[in-house]
Amino acid sequence: MKSAHVFIKGRVQGVGFRHFTRVNSRKVGVNGWVKNLPDGRVEAVFEGAEEDVETMIERCKEGPRSARVRDIDVEWEETSGEFDSFQVTY
Repeated sequence: MKSAHVFIKGRVQGVGFRHFTRVNSRKVGVNGWVKNLPDGRVEAVFEGAEEDVETMIERCKEGPRSARVRDIDVEWEETSGEFDSFQVTY
């Protein structure tokens, strides 16, 4: 199990990015959360098999059609095991 704390920059708010992330996380099979930040970025935590977490990061590089992802910062962390689903947080 791996955990990635991700910060997504670009035009990522107001374009359905959180919904996109939630839908894709369920398809891929990772747990965690996603939320908008006041500075215009989207923040997420993905937890699951390393290959699945890497798949989610790759999908976030594309984002939904109306998004324009400029950069993604990834911080690999110890897996907490605290997540049993994927949630949009506010």
